[in-house]
Amino acid sequence: MKRLILVLGCAYAAWASGPDLDRANKLYSLTEFQQSLEVLRAVPGKDAAVFELMGRNYYGLGDFKKATEVLEKAAALEPENSEVYLWLGRSYGRRAETSSMLTAPGFATKARQFFERAAQLNPNNLDAQSDLFEYYLEAPGFLGGGFDKASATAAQISRLNAAEGYLAQAKLAEKRKEFSRAEAHLRRAVELAPQQVGRFIDLARLFTKQGRYHDADLSLAKAEQIEPNSPRLMFAKADLYIKSKRNLDVARDLLKRYLNSTLTPDDPPRADAEKLLKQVQGS
Repeated sequence: MKRLILVLGCAYAAWASGPDLDRANKLYSLTEFQQSLEVLRAVPGKDAAVFELMGRNYYGLGDFKKATEVLEKAAALEPENSEVYLWLGRSYGRRAETSSMLTAPGFATKARQFFERAAQLNPNNLDAQSDLFEYYLEAPGFLGGGFDKASATAAQISRLNAAEGYLAQAKLAEKRKEFSRAEAHLRRAVELAPQQVGRFIDLARLFTKQGRYHDADLSLAKAEQIEPNSPRLMFAKADLYIKSKRNLDVARDLLKRYLNSTLTPDDPPRADAEKLLKQVQGS
């Protein structure tokens, strides 16, 4: 009887959260993170899906401590859910980036462990493999990073998506200061995914780092032909102009347009655009 009551209770909770979860997901997709959270907080008998979305909302708001707390609850309810561990890794990664030197290593280690868990649970989870690759590429050896691990993960990414695999190889080559090889890999990624604005942005970033501003502008122009009103492209252009200390008036206008655009959770946070705008206005 107790088991029957438990099953019925779980079924009721899932049914009750359905419409609210749909509404909260829609708000999340519009980057209305606070409103989405308010809907989710009112859901009775919260399940893993509710806690996961709460975590992604807290992440979007920049409250990474709260994000890890609710995502831990989601993981306890669904310990085989790759997406939950992916977001735990991202949240602990951001805690590492924004904490003191004393606490950052512990948070970074947790981030790596959760990325690895997400990739183990679902080897076909491209986002998990990509985030794990980024961790291995950027983290020092004493925190579990390293080029060998990054290279092995890049090979797994290539098996899942050839274009993304070339992008990973390009990042690895760039980290090794092999800029010609990095460019060759990026051009292969563009050939395989010619309609992806992000690949042209990646090329423009590489050219900017080398002071090849004409080539960077040509790459950005190609991206604009594909998605002329892409918020991500607006942000990227402004960021690259500011980094190269040129076209600052254009960068200022692009950031203002970005802040007035309809964004998605995949776009850079508004806070990052506001920070860049203050930087360029003070220049």
